Amino acid sequence: MPTNIPSNLQYYKVMFAGLFSLILTMGVARFSLTPLLPVMMDETFLNNASGGWLASINYMGYMTGVLITASISDLKLKFKLYRAGLIVAIITTVGMAFAENYILWSIMRFFAGLTAAAGLLMGSGLILNWMLRNGHRAELGIHFGGAGLGIALSAAVAMVIAGSFDWAQQWEIFSMVGVALAIPAWFWLPPPDSSHTTQSGAKLIDKPPSKNWMIILFSAYFCAGFGYVISATFLVAIVENQPSLQGNGSLIWLITGLAAAPACVMWDRIARKIGELKALFIAYGINIVGIIIPALDHSFTAVILSGILFGATFIGIVSLMLTMVGKFFPTKPAKPMGKLTLSYGTAQIIAPAISGTMAEASGNYNTPLILAGIIMSIGMALIYILMRQASKIVKTV
Repeated sequence: MPTNIPSNLQYYKVMFAGLFSLILTMGVARFSLTPLLPVMMDETFLNNASGGWLASINYMGYMTGVLITASISDLKLKFKLYRAGLIVAIITTVGMAFAENYILWSIMRFFAGLTAAAGLLMGSGLILNWMLRNGHRAELGIHFGGAGLGIALSAAVAMVIAGSFDWAQQWEIFSMVGVALAIPAWFWLPPPDSSHTTQSGAKLIDKPPSKNWMIILFSAYFCAGFGYVISATFLVAIVENQPSLQGNGSLIWLITGLAAAPACVMWDRIARKIGELKALFIAYGINIVGIIIPALDHSFTAVILSGILFGATFIGIVSLMLTMVGKFFPTKPAKPMGKLTLSYGTAQIIAPAISGTMAEASGNYNTPLILAGIIMSIGMALIYILMRQASKIVKTV
């Protein structure tokens, strides 16, 4: 596969279509709940437990989207669903402002989860397929940078509008931002080519790893999903729960997003040098440190460091995992990406509800954070097993 840095305009339009789609479907439709959750808990009947369940419902929608992605092989249908996801992302964001009603919010969060799957999985698969067909290196760092930028954007918007608008008006403002993001995400990604050859005439051939290898990988990714979702859902609330840090939640979320934005490109470069599995092993280790810091140290410096370490690793883990499994199946990368994400999504459903309930019972987030660190450590051990057992498989990719 060519190693030259692509410079043509079409390449960057495709990559930035994916970037904007992730800022919309994840940053606006999905991650905006994180900075707005404390506002909603102050101004509505929401508490830690009910807020945690809203996040779990969001991930149930995401899981449904993952199941849909994993069951569809038709690239043209995936393209239609990708575009539908852009529209639904806007509708579900503004829909949160319609009324102070938990059933309404639950429905909106469920369908917002669906749109996240459209942007993350269908968009990633379509872009990876386009890259492989057009002779570009199979790296999705720029595309996945949209997740980090989405976090940063959600934090920045929340900081700008904080105190000037009520919770419902803030959701409406986020939806207007979403409309602007949908335009390039819609028009810059071309319809897919469903043939099994590249533009140069080379044949695309799937090279799946062994079943046992994939089971271990799926288990490791489950652990990553558990560790990720606790910090992603409650990081702002964790900061705001500390009297000495109140008012800094959105700033920490912004720092997390800014750390995540360039991280995927950085992990792409690291993986080139040492391989995906070694890069994942390092990313897991750094991620664990980022997760448990707030449970050990409540200082402002500590939570900033936590946000940086968490942001710099969680989306890198996603990017490395999905790109690696997608390269095993170049003819239909979104389908195995979806299957892999089922394990990640299962953890995302379970973890917020458990963590929110634990936090409500204890009055703090220390226990959920420590639990997340333990689960991530198990995932790190599984990656180590893959490093020992599957180096030959990885080298063939």
